[in-house]
Amino acid sequence: MMSKRCYYEVLGIARTAAPDKLKKVYRRLALKYHPDRCPDDPEAEARFKEASEAYQVLINPEKRSIYDRFGHAGLQNSGYRGFTSASDIFSSFSDIFDDFFGFGSRRRSVPRGEDARFDLDISFKDAVFGKAQEMEVTRLIVCPSCGGSGAESAADVVTCPTCRGRGTLLSGLGFVQISSTCPRCGGAGRIVKSRCRVCRGKRLVKKKAKLHVDIPSGVETGNYITLKGKGHDVPGGVPGDLHVVFHVLAHDFFERRDNDIVCEAPISFVQAVLGTTIEVPTLRGSRRLTVAPGTQTGTVLRIEGEGVPGSGFYSGGDMLVKLAVKTPTKLTAEQEALLKEFARVSGEDVSDHRTGAFQRIAEKIF
Repeated sequence: MMSKRCYYEVLGIARTAAPDKLKKVYRRLALKYHPDRCPDDPEAEARFKEASEAYQVLINPEKRSIYDRFGHAGLQNSGYRGFTSASDIFSSFSDIFDDFFGFGSRRRSVPRGEDARFDLDISFKDAVFGKAQEMEVTRLIVCPSCGGSGAESAADVVTCPTCRGRGTLLSGLGFVQISSTCPRCGGAGRIVKSRCRVCRGKRLVKKKAKLHVDIPSGVETGNYITLKGKGHDVPGGVPGDLHVVFHVLAHDFFERRDNDIVCEAPISFVQAVLGTTIEVPTLRGSRRLTVAPGTQTGTVLRIEGEGVPGSGFYSGGDMLVKLAVKTPTKLTAEQEALLKEFARVSGEDVSDHRTGAFQRIAEKIF
């Protein structure tokens, strides 16, 4: 078994390669290693799957973003498992192969159900560290009463009298005849006399299901993971996929800036002047920080390693604590007297608004 290589290395492209370049390179590799061109060649089949997996990830903006940030581990944590066989590849890329080579449609005999979407609200902390979570989704499954036939009983499925089971109709004169889909049976060649009472002939019914999802660490709003085969059913086919889209809830104290976590910590005027030690909460617990004497509003203190954990190509972030000096709005007579004495000793006349640094600047300007 070959080790997992970098997707960009597999396709031989730069990390900045545009989608058109991706498609061009993948077309060349898929043509070279396609199983129909290299029958009974395990090495070619492995290369074909490897290139297809790289293309599937890098052509998708969301998957590519996760891979660029967190590497193969991030994709695995997001639920991505790649392809298990060449059949999976042809099922996912059937339209692409028809466009590329004009073959591949013969492998599309099994219908695939529609994909489903589930929007999941997660807390700020769970988005940073990740979490295994259970969720309840509603999906369409094959009707258990009729088995997906849409009929009340097997006897209620009969040959279409319009097309006589062919599914098509011929029209025209002489040698020129046109074949069209039968409007009565829709090409199925059969019709239902009496509809199933459970699904009312729709062949599918809604059902709630509980699923487990592993939230990767470092996700942001709009990121999603795909759960293979957990989407909607289709009679006689395989289920579609379920896309779980994350929405990170705002935090009362923390904000995220790239991989850094930012917060604001208030300190008093006296603490700013004289210096102090404050206790700041983090997502991993509280930390004590030293505030130097003479600290100004806007000063930022950094706590290394207290941001979003690193993964793949990206290192972890830090926590940035922005200090805000709070000016008191109500003073006692004693506090006011002490501040005036402080101003007097400092040579500042607070009773005259025309004095001070700004007045001296104004005088020079005007």
